[in-house]
Amino acid sequence: MNRTHRRARRAFSLVELLIAVTISSTLLAACLAALDASFKSYQATTESAAVNVTTRLTMHRLTSLIRNGDNFGPFPVNPRLTPQISVNEIEFLSTLDENTQQLWQIRRVAQGGDLGPYRLEARVESFSRDVDTGAWNSTGVFDQNLLYRVRDAVFTLEYDTARRLRRATVDLTVGAHDDAGDRITTDLETPLIRMVSSVRPRRLASAR
Repeated sequence: MNRTHRRARRAFSLVELLIAVTISSTLLAACLAALDASFKSYQATTESAAVNVTTRLTMHRLTSLIRNGDNFGPFPVNPRLTPQISVNEIEFLSTLDENTQQLWQIRRVAQGGDLGPYRLEARVESFSRDVDTGAWNSTGVFDQNLLYRVRDAVFTLEYDTARRLRRATVDLTVGAHDDAGDRITTDLETPLIRMVSSVRPRRLASAR
């Protein structure tokens, strides 16, 4: 009688299993690290693009308001000696029509302490002229936030000897989002966005 001898199948040894687990863990860790770096880079790029667009729109609005404004402030102490002043706020009058005006006060306000970050805030007071008496009466005041995460906001105002604004230069520096709960934890720093724009009041240009 012929007997069939079956060879016993050899299983993986403990050392082989440990080696396989180690290799798999290393590959998985490398994949996760690459995926995490990709998410961080995407987050930083998205934040930078959003800050860039928001800052650009705010700058366009500020220059449009200043271009159509009048009666600017604050003034230098002595416009003849120092016709230029650099401040963190600007004030001007905006005429909507012959019976409606708005007083704009745009300033840098601390929201994270004296060293920042700040926000750019506008206080607008509306006035209407009484048709009978010609007197201007206040009709209300409202505040609005123009820009958040501001690192610095400088208004350089250049006046002539008649205390009229010749040129205003707006210098805005804005950072990325500071709320850690709304972003992926990352060591990448989103670069600061800085925009500088100069504008001349339209009334001064037309007067010449």
